[in-house]
Amino acid sequence: MKPLPIFPARRTSFRVSPALSERSQLKGQTELRISWAEPLPVDEMTIERAHTKEHIARVKTPAGDFDGDTPAHPDIFEHARRSVGGALHALKLARTGETAFSLMRPPGHHATRDHAMGFCYLSSIAIAALEALGTGTKKIAVFDFDVHHGNGTEAILLNRPGAVFFSIHQYPCYPGTGTSNVGDNCFNFPVAPATPREEYRKVLARALDDLKNVRPNLVAVSAGFDAYARDPIAQETLEAEDFHWLGQSIRGLGIPAFSILEGGYSRELPELVLAYLKGLEGL
Repeated sequence: MKPLPIFPARRTSFRVSPALSERSQLKGQTELRISWAEPLPVDEMTIERAHTKEHIARVKTPAGDFDGDTPAHPDIFEHARRSVGGALHALKLARTGETAFSLMRPPGHHATRDHAMGFCYLSSIAIAALEALGTGTKKIAVFDFDVHHGNGTEAILLNRPGAVFFSIHQYPCYPGTGTSNVGDNCFNFPVAPATPREEYRKVLARALDDLKNVRPNLVAVSAGFDAYARDPIAQETLEAEDFHWLGQSIRGLGIPAFSILEGGYSRELPELVLAYLKGLEGL
């Protein structure tokens, strides 16, 4: 089995993370061999693939909180930049055939080209996708299974040649978008609150089938674990076994893939991440 690189979360005051026990619990488990690594350094030109210079300047020196869910924490730009670096390192490893998952936070899939929102400051997955396209990848598919619609990723990648976006998410739910497909490359799969697990899996499987049919060279996964049945900020029904199945299904695509952590706010988050990773590794 190849080692599984995971990028550790920094200890910060983000309220969007639980107690950040993910790292210690994943380090303590013996079911899966994990190799730990650091995020890559990130220059601002790379971030500008997805965000305006004005947005970057606001995140660097915020005048106040961005919204009620997105505080202006001290050094928030550097924290968000490290999350981007984790995504870029995961991209690099996926291109060499490694299984890679970035555990870095803050998340990013709600950050639009010029707005921070929903706990998100910089769109790590969109930056990584655009970096891939800018450095030789012909077609990349972003698969977002966070319980919330990836509105920021969608806005950044909308009608971008070579990029295809798939989001499976609860609706109605924050941020209230993602009710239908957008442009010629963004495909949304809204799921009603409290949808039974079997039905939710069918929607996920349909999205994965559609993804495979577009024949990407690379898959970038926004891995959110807040569709879990006991997550405190959504109303869905998935269990650890479903995230294991998701990992198996992404492995079964037979396409190089990397994943980054988006949402997931339950105490069971480390177990959910581990279940997903075991599925990715075929265990």
